[in-house]
Amino acid sequence: MKNFLKEFKEFAIKGNFLDMAVAVVLGGAFGKVVNAVVEIFLNPILESIAIDGSGKVGWLGSIINFCAIVVEFLITALILFLIVKAFNKAKEATKKPEKPAAPTTKKCPFCCSEIDIKATRCPNCTSELK
Repeated sequence: MKNFLKEFKEFAIKGNFLDMAVAVVLGGAFGKVVNAVVEIFLNPILESIAIDGSGKVGWLGSIINFCAIVVEFLITALILFLIVKAFNKAKEATKKPEKPAAPTTKKCPFCCSEIDIKATRCPNCTSELK
């Protein structure tokens, strides 16, 4: 049990736990905003199209509600995609470039074969190297 608590503490301190919690809260709040936009602006427009001659919303109302839910999903997915894309771009910009690995081989100036970087004599042509 002690080891389990230690592992959980390390997980929570790493920052992933906090990032995930913030994402869940923001996702829920953002979903409510998109839902409100669809309910306030999009649904009245679509329902005015669906009202039949008697003033009631017919079977077309169910289709319109489904379309509103799909539009709500697409808006949410698009905005979250743009946020994640911007976050990844900012993260990439702050990342330090890695140094290229030191070479492990060099070319012999006499026979142009690949040799070890520490070699003082070429194993192919037996020339002495500087």
